[in-house]
Amino acid sequence: MSDEPRPEPSDGTPKRRGKAARKHTVGRVVLISALVLALITGLGTVYFIRHLNGNIEGLSLDALGDEERPEKVYTGNGEPLNILVMGSDSRDCEGCGIDQEGGGGSDTTILVHLSADRSRAYAVSIPRDSIIDRPECNDGESPAATDVMWNAAYSEGGPVCTLDQLETTTGIYVDHFIVVDFASFGDMVDAVGGVPVCVPEDIVDREHQIFVPKGNPSVLSGDEALDYVRARYVGEQLQQNDLSRIRRQQEFIGALVREVQSAGTLTRLDKVVKFLDAATKSLTTDEEFASVTRLGKVAMQLQNIGLDKVRFVTLPTEYYPRDSPFWGKVYWTPEAEQIWKLINEDKVIPPRLLGGNSVSAEGPPGSSETPSPSAGESPSETPSETPSETPSETPSETPSETASPSDTATPEAPATTEPDPVPGVCA
Repeated sequence: MSDEPRPEPSDGTPKRRGKAARKHTVGRVVLISALVLALITGLGTVYFIRHLNGNIEGLSLDALGDEERPEKVYTGNGEPLNILVMGSDSRDCEGCGIDQEGGGGSDTTILVHLSADRSRAYAVSIPRDSIIDRPECNDGESPAATDVMWNAAYSEGGPVCTLDQLETTTGIYVDHFIVVDFASFGDMVDAVGGVPVCVPEDIVDREHQIFVPKGNPSVLSGDEALDYVRARYVGEQLQQNDLSRIRRQQEFIGALVREVQSAGTLTRLDKVVKFLDAATKSLTTDEEFASVTRLGKVAMQLQNIGLDKVRFVTLPTEYYPRDSPFWGKVYWTPEAEQIWKLINEDKVIPPRLLGGNSVSAEGPPGSSETPSPSAGESPSETPSETPSETPSETPSETPSETASPSDTATPEAPATTEPDPVPGVCA
C-alpha cells in the first residue's frame, strides 16, 4: 500500500473556512504590555529608566535599629511582604491646605500585605484620627507621646517615624514603605485620561474650594480626584472623622488600578510613559525600594494575585463618647487587634472581621462585602470561626460611617437592616 495520503473526496460544494480565532482583549493587552516592556528595557532606553529612578527619593531605615524591630512571625513556605503606603502633602502641592495639613501632613496610611504564596492581598487603611501612643523615633529626635492622633507621627518625624509607630503598635514587621505625593497622584489620574467613579451627588465644600460632579460614572480629572479622596465635608452632616473618606479612597484606588490595567491604557504607549513618569515623580521609598525594577517586580506579583483577591480593609474602630476629650476621634477595637494578628501570621481574614469594612479591588465602584454591625449596635451573635474572636463591648455614641451596602449576604453576617450609606459613595 502506498503511504501517500489519500485525497479527500469532493462533493462539488466549496469548503467553508473555519472562523478565525477571536482575539481576546486580555491576550492583546498582555502582548502590548510585553512590547512596551521591550521598548523600555530592550531597546536601549536607559535614559528613561534613569529618569524614572531619578524621580524616586530613597530614605534609610538605619535609625530603626534591627534589635528593636519586631520579628517576623510567619515561618511557612515563601515570604509574606508588608508595604506601608502613605499619602502626603509634604512636597510642593498647589492647592494643598485641606485640614490645615499642607506642607507636612499625611492623610492616608495603608498597610499592603501580600501573602507568602501570593494568593491574596489585603490593603488595611488606618484612620488618621485614631488615638494611639506614639513611640520615640528617629534616634530620639522625635519624642514619644501618649494619646495622640495616628498621623501626628508623620508631621513629627516623617515616614520612618510612621513606620516605627506601626511596627510598635501592631508587632508587624514592615518590609518597605512608599510615600505618594498628592500632586503626583493627580498627575497619574490625568495621565490615563481620567478615572470613572460612581459619585451619587455633587460634593461641594466651598470653604476648601472643592467640587466633584455627580455621575454614574463620573470621569474625574486629576484635580477632581484629589478633591474626591481628600474631602472631609460630604453630605448634610459634618464628618467628625475620616472613615467615609477612607472608603472613598479605597473605591478610587480600585478604580484607578482597573483603569491602568485596561486596554485603553496599556495599548497606548504615550499613556504608559506619562503614567510611569507621574507615578514615580516625587515618590519617596526606603532605599531598597527606590528602583523602578524592584517596584515593577512587586507590581507584577500583585497583578498575578488578581484584583478579585485584593481587598481594601478599613481597620475596625469605635468612636470616643461625647464626654471624652477625644470625642470625634476613634480607637481600635478588639477586632482590629485580631486583624493585625492574622496578618502577622499570614492567615486569611475571615468575613466576620471584614464585614462592611472591606471593598474588593475588582469593582465596580460601590461594590463591597456584606456589612457588619455598625458602631453602636450589639456585637454579632454569629459563631466565631476562630477561638480568638473577642467582640467589642464598648457602644458607640456617634453614628458609624463605616457601614456599607451589601452585594451578597453571607450566613456569617446576614443583612437584616438597610445599612447607612457612605457619603460620596454609590450604593
